Amino acid sequence: MRNTDFDRIPADQLPSERRIVAAVWPTLLASAVGLLPFTVFSTFLVSIADAVGDGDAAVGTLRGLGGIGAVLAGIALAPLIGRIAPGRVAAAALVLLAVASVVGTFAWMPTVAAFCLLTGVSNALMYPALSTAAADRFGDGPAAARAATLVMTAQTLASTLAAPLIALPALWWGWRGDLVAVAVVALVLTPVMFRYGRDERPTDRGGQRPGYLATFRTLAAVPGARALLLVAFGRAGAFMGNLAFLAPLYNDRFGLSPTVFAFIWTLSGGSFFLGHLVAGRLLNTDDSDRRAHRVMMICLLTALVALFGVSFAPVLPVALLCTAVLSASHAVIAAAVVTLLVRRCGDVRGPALSLNASGMSLGLFLGTAAAGAGLAVGGYPGAAAVLGALTVLALGAALTLRPPREADVIHPGGLR
Repeated sequence: MRNTDFDRIPADQLPSERRIVAAVWPTLLASAVGLLPFTVFSTFLVSIADAVGDGDAAVGTLRGLGGIGAVLAGIALAPLIGRIAPGRVAAAALVLLAVASVVGTFAWMPTVAAFCLLTGVSNALMYPALSTAAADRFGDGPAAARAATLVMTAQTLASTLAAPLIALPALWWGWRGDLVAVAVVALVLTPVMFRYGRDERPTDRGGQRPGYLATFRTLAAVPGARALLLVAFGRAGAFMGNLAFLAPLYNDRFGLSPTVFAFIWTLSGGSFFLGHLVAGRLLNTDDSDRRAHRVMMICLLTALVALFGVSFAPVLPVALLCTAVLSASHAVIAAAVVTLLVRRCGDVRGPALSLNASGMSLGLFLGTAAAGAGLAVGGYPGAAAVLGALTVLALGAALTLRPPREADVIHPGGLR
């Protein structure tokens, strides 16, 4: 069946989840691999710092270079994902990831800095390309958005399971062996993604691709695109800012040790995974934007309540419940943003997803910094106020969304 044929199938006859996974499995596997280098860096930060001969704090701050690289590369290279087959962009990103992993094995501050920067750039290219490649397998209907959300679902599952999976083989070959293994797997996946990309050439979707600057102008003309990107920015800032200070909050409020907090981290990650998995399915049972928009609004309000619930919970069970609800709500919001961008952006869905990823990266670092400032000034209530403001920002942007008119939707070949 041709990919565009999925657009003409009634929603209740769309392919099953199993069939979608079978069609996009290379993108899901690559999504998991892309997360591994920074997981190794975070898990073995102490060992890496010892090998470098510097302090944990100094080496750990280099992780920020990955975020800077992701933001700049995601914005600057966004049009490329619209002009080059996304599978081929992902293949190039996998090669860059392999190079970064090998560079990271050299315990020297400049090479660790290069590792973080190259990994960030690689991820900025990889995840939008993978989501676009997965969506392109199913044309422009609901199945396309569902396929795109599965890429982030796989990434979320990997983030929950990766740490213990890389810790076990490291007992034999150390953290350097983990990075070499990541490089090998990335290179093995490269030809798979390159061939996957040949099936979805940019010209397959019809029409001539806009130029570099025209891509941004075309995307700006998509109804609600800018509002959705602002939702992604505010949501990521609020959620990641909360996660950054969740461990000390549980320690100060309830006296939980880092070992016990590991289970709470799993609770948060598991809730996000389940929320994203279920949302990606339920939001795409039809091609109406109204359901995705309505659910996004409800979950933004729920996330705002849960955020303050975590900060002011009187007892541990209430804090745990609010932590799970907060994570699940943000997962649903993230899935709704991707769903609406894929549906509305047509031929510029790749650049849109790239800017979405950049917005989330920017939100992560600004949200964490703002939460730290709020914590320094007003304690945990101050941090909650700052993160609540970011959530309100996302909510305000979501309120401006309106169902697009048929004449405004970007179809294959450009605006119609």
